[in-house]
Formats: sequence, structure tokens, C-alpha cells
Amino acid sequence: MQFGIFEFLRLVGALGFFIYGMKVMSEGIQKAAGGSLRRIIRAMTKNRYFGVVTGFLVTALVQSSSATTVMTVSFVNAGLLSLTESVGVLMGANVGTTITAWLISLLGFKVKVATFSLPVIAIALPLLFARPKKWRSWGEFLIGFALLFMGLDALKDAVPDLRQNPEVLSFLATYADMGLLSTWLFILVGTVLTVVVQSSSAAMALTITMCYQGWIPFDVAAPMVLGENIGTTITAQMAALVGNVHAKRAATIHTIFNVLGVAWMILAMPLFLKAIAALMVIEGLGDPFTTATSIPFGLAYFHTAFNLANVLLLIWFVPILVRIAERIVKPHGEEDEDFRLEYIATGLMGTPELSTLEARKELAKFGEITARMSGFIEQLLNADDPKRQRKMLKKVRKYEEITDRLEVEIAAYLAKVSQGDLSEGLSQRIRGMLSITNDLERIGDIFYQMSLAIERKNEEQHWFSPSQRQNLMELFSLVDEAFVVMNDNLVIDSPSGAELAKAMRAEEAINHKRDELRSAHLASIERGDYNVRGGMVYNDLFSSAERVGDHIINVSEALVDRD
Repeated sequence: MQFGIFEFLRLVGALGFFIYGMKVMSEGIQKAAGGSLRRIIRAMTKNRYFGVVTGFLVTALVQSSSATTVMTVSFVNAGLLSLTESVGVLMGANVGTTITAWLISLLGFKVKVATFSLPVIAIALPLLFARPKKWRSWGEFLIGFALLFMGLDALKDAVPDLRQNPEVLSFLATYADMGLLSTWLFILVGTVLTVVVQSSSAAMALTITMCYQGWIPFDVAAPMVLGENIGTTITAQMAALVGNVHAKRAATIHTIFNVLGVAWMILAMPLFLKAIAALMVIEGLGDPFTTATSIPFGLAYFHTAFNLANVLLLIWFVPILVRIAERIVKPHGEEDEDFRLEYIATGLMGTPELSTLEARKELAKFGEITARMSGFIEQLLNADDPKRQRKMLKKVRKYEEITDRLEVEIAAYLAKVSQGDLSEGLSQRIRGMLSITNDLERIGDIFYQMSLAIERKNEEQHWFSPSQRQNLMELFSLVDEAFVVMNDNLVIDSPSGAELAKAMRAEEAINHKRDELRSAHLASIERGDYNVRGGMVYNDLFSSAERVGDHIINVSEALVDRD
């Protein structure tokens, strides 16, 4: 047959069929067991070795290293995983993705799985209409599994047969006997292929299929597999584009890990391929260099051996990889460095006393983050440039999300601590810390609501008078002083009555200023000095600032009460 545009479209369509099936299967298993997967990742990343196992298991389950890497990068971005903890998961994802090659080798070519695909869909169909959401998700998983192998079957038929297309061999043969240059070329081909199809599993399936059909020889397909390992890192890089510096560093480590692995494997590949061929001959699987039916197993062996060897070699250098990533990816701002749990994100639980000390350090950092939001609101009030206003609104929104996450994580940690055998004093201290966590989160909510009020004011083109702006700045200055006292108390081992009295004076100053502004505001409304809508926003802002002061004093009171 002639391989023309129609045949090319059939090939692309079959590849799309395969990718779509894998996507449906991956999304189905993530919906059905998504919460469990997240709990597994959080519980099994206590050290780099557990992380590797975690990455392997999750990737083997969802059949997509991309899903695991994106999930891991997003966890790092959220502060749920530290950078060091993420490295093991990313390494394990590389090993887990080798399962795809084995599935294709064991089922895709030896067994006509596509024959059973329609019955599998028939079984899955009732599940799609089941009331429990989890059942519907399992139905999606089964349909995705069936579609994946139907796509693989279509892919095998769409790839041109070498016997009917000898010109394909002559084209590839031109580049297959160029020694090391040929190896580099086909690594590049594998990389580009994976970037284009956005799936190393799909690229691996296509490589195995082409090799099985005689399109490319075994020793050319192996470098393509190496290239696919590099190409798959683009998914993590894309996920990290919108993340903070820690997410970008995790994606960078993933890339460095794979590139280093390919670099040393280029030198060792002849020995690896010969060893794999010898092992397969001993096992009765045939020589992949000479037998087409042995090629899928040969590539599966090579893919697995390479990724396992790379993990075993580089897992000892995780701290070095982290330092390299930190040198390559520099922070672009203070928020990049500060927004992750530093003391209690590892999942390690010591004694209750030590655990509460770690949580207290996190609360001190939480307090600094909320104080920073006050400065953002002040900048937003004074910003005349729309671009500057949008930037500050985005910052306030981001910080509000961070305060929400911190509240959930710290509260969950303290709940675990409280399950142990606690003294009355320690139990009271934990209750106080939970109260502080709630107050700090409420401060973040109030600042966010203030930013929305300012945004609406700007959109409706209501402007504050110079005196209104000056009054708000004076009130926020008092709020900032209260934050200083609160944060000082958060880092003091045992705040005393003196520190509480200082906090009370700061709170009274805020209340007094609020009362003064409210009286003047009502008088101005009566005189008609400014429009009602602008006056309402002005009233909301100074009232909200006073509510922030209430939560600030609550924090200091809880600190003294528990100590």
C-alpha cells in the first residue's frame, strides 16, 4: 500500500484513539481513588526511598507518569510536599511508567485484547449510570481500558508495513548507521515525539508498534525510548509554569534526573542491549535484534532496566540535585520562598510536646503572612495604575488561598497530636493553637473581602477623597502596629500579662480610631460631602480593619490563656 496523507491521518487518528483511552482510564482511576492516592502520597514520602515506592505505585495505578508528576508538582506548589520529598516520587514515577511497556508486550501483541474490549465496555456501561459516584468512576476506568487497547490495535494496523513500504526502511537506514550521531538523532526523535503527543506511554506504544512492524530496528528504538524519558519532563515543566519557585525546582529536578540518566546510558547502552538480548534468549523469548516478536519484550526490558538503574544510581545524590535546582531556579519574590509548611509538612510525628513546638513555629510564620496582607491592601488603596491594581488584587487572592491551606494543614496536624495521651495543660495549649489558626484564617478572609470592595469601587469609578485615603492609612498604620505586637507574642516562649497589655493598648487604639472615623463619616454623609456608594465602601473598609484588630487581639489572648 502507498503511505499517503490518508494513511498518515489514520496513523494520527489511531494514536489519538490510544491517547484518549489512556486519558479516560487515568481520569477514571483518579476519580475513583483520587483521595486515596493523595493520602498515599502524603503518608509514604517520609524519606526518598518511600517516595520512590509511592511514585511507582501511583503511576502504575493511573498508567500515566504525567499525572503523577503534575500531581507531585502541584503538591510542592501547595506546600504539601517538600522539595526533597518530591524527588523520590518523581523518580518512582519514571519506574512506574515502564508498566505500560509490559502491558503492551504481555497483552497488546500476544493476546488480542481488542477482542475483549467491547465486552468490557458492556460491563462498564451499567456502572456509568449507577448512583454512587465511585461506581461511575470505575465504569470510566473500564471503558478507558477498553479504548486504550482498541486504540493500540488500530495503531498496529495504521503503522505502515515495511514489506509493503520498503522506502521507509531506506529512509531510516540512512540515519541508523551513523554511530553515536545516530543515537543522538533518535534520542531527539523520541523527545520530540513525546512532546508532541504529550504522553511518554503513548510514545512508547508507538515506538514498540513501529519496531514490531519492522519500521525501525531494536537498537534504534532503544535511543528513542531514552528520548521519551526526556520528553515526558515537559509535562512537569508546563505544570510548574504557573507554580511558585518550589514547583519550578521540582520540575527542574525531574528534568535533570532524566537528562543525567540518558547521558550515562548513551555510554552503557551497547552493553545493556547485549545483556538484555542474552537474558531473553536464555528465557526463551528470542533475540530482539533478529526476531520481530521479541522486540516488545526487549524494549520493555530496556525501559525497565534503564529507569531502575537510574533511580538506584541517582537516589544517593538527592541533596545534590536539590542544591543544583535551587541554584538554577532563583526566587523572584518573597512569596516564592515563604509559602509552604516548613516545620510540620513532613508527616513525621514526634512526642506531643515536640509536635506542638513545631506547630507553634508554623503559627508564627502564619502570622507573618497575614500581616503582609495588610501591606498589600494599603498598596492597593494607593495604586492608581490599573496594572498595579490587578497585580495587588492577584496577590491578595493568592495569600487568601494560602491562609486557607495553612488553616487546614495546621488544624489537621494538631488533631493528630491531640489523639495521643495529653496532659491537661498540653490539651489546653492545643485548643488555644486551634483558636489562633482560625483567627489568622479569618484575617485572611477579611483582607480578601476588602480587596473585592476596593475592586468594585474602582470598576464603578468611585474615588476616595484625600482625607478619606489619609484616614484609612492612619487606621492601617495602627493595624500594622497591632500585627507587630501579635507576631512578637507568637515567637515568645511564654507571653505574659505585660505582652497582653501591650496588645490590648494596640487594640484600643484601633477601636478609638474606628469610632472617630465612623462619627466623621456619618457627619459627612449628612452634609453630602461624597456619594453614598463610595461612602459605603469607605465604611466597609474601616469597619473591616477594626474586625481585623479583633482577631489580632484574640490571638494574643489565646497565647496567654494557653501558657
